Amino acid sequence: MSRRIDLLRLDYIFSVMVPMLIAIYLNNLNPLKHIDILVGFAMLAVTGNTWNDVIDMKDPTEIDTLERVKGYHPKEIFTIGFVSFILGITLLIRTCVVHPINGLFLLIIVVMVLLYCKWLKPIPIVNHVFLGASHVIFPYLMIKVDAGVPMMSQVEWLLMLSFFTFAITGQFVHEVIDGDSLRKYLSLRQCQIVIWTSSIISLVLGVWAFIFLEQFYFLPFVFLPIGTLYTFRHPTESTRGVKDIGILIGNFLLVYFVCLIILQMVEVI
Repeated sequence: MSRRIDLLRLDYIFSVMVPMLIAIYLNNLNPLKHIDILVGFAMLAVTGNTWNDVIDMKDPTEIDTLERVKGYHPKEIFTIGFVSFILGITLLIRTCVVHPINGLFLLIIVVMVLLYCKWLKPIPIVNHVFLGASHVIFPYLMIKVDAGVPMMSQVEWLLMLSFFTFAITGQFVHEVIDGDSLRKYLSLRQCQIVIWTSSIISLVLGVWAFIFLEQFYFLPFVFLPIGTLYTFRHPTESTRGVKDIGILIGNFLLVYFVCLIILQMVEVI
C-alpha cells in the first residue's frame, strides 16, 4: 500500500499557492488576513489531484498513478478528495459572502478544473490553458479582491502572465516526458516549438516586469525559462529527472515568497 501522504501529492500545491503569495507580496498584504483563502485553495488542490487520480487509475498506461494508489479503491481516493473539497469550500465561504465576485471566480475555478479532469485533459495546449488559468489567474484575483486593493496594474499583469506561461510550459514538459496529450498528437519537433514559444513568451514578460518593478527579488523570473530553453534546445523526450527538477523549483519558489513575505511583515524590506 502506498504511503498515505503520497496520495495527496502535496508537492504540486505550489502551483496554486505561489500566485497568491505573489499577490500578497506585491500588494504588501498581511497573509494572516487571507489564511482561509490560502488553506482553502491548498485543500482544493488536493481535491483536484485526488479526483484526477480517480480518473487516471482506470488507464493501465498511467504507471505513476497506479503505483501511487496501489492498495486503494477509486471510491477511497474519491472520498479523500471529497473531504478536502468540503473543507476547502467552507474556508472560502467567508470571502465569497463578503465579496460576491469572489464567489463567481470560485465557481469558474471549480468548473474549469472539472472540465479539465473529465473532458479537456486529452486535448493538448487547451487543457493546460484551462488548468493554468484556474491555478494562477483566478486565485491571484481573489486575493486582490479580498484585500480590497485596486485591480491589476500593468506590471502585475506582466508578472502574472509570465508566471502563467512558465507554469503551463512546465506542464507541456511533463506531457512530453510522460507521453501524454501533447506528445500523442505532436511530433518531438512540434513539441519543441510549443515549449520554446511559451518559454520565450515567459522570458520576455518576465524581463519586462522586472524592468518595471525595479525589484531585484524578481530577477529569478528572468532566468527560470532559460533552463527550459536549454533542456529543449534539441527535439527530445528528455528524462523524468527534468520533471522532478521542475517540481522542486516550484517548491523552492513557494519557500522563496514565504521568506519575502515574512521579511515584509517584520518591515525588513
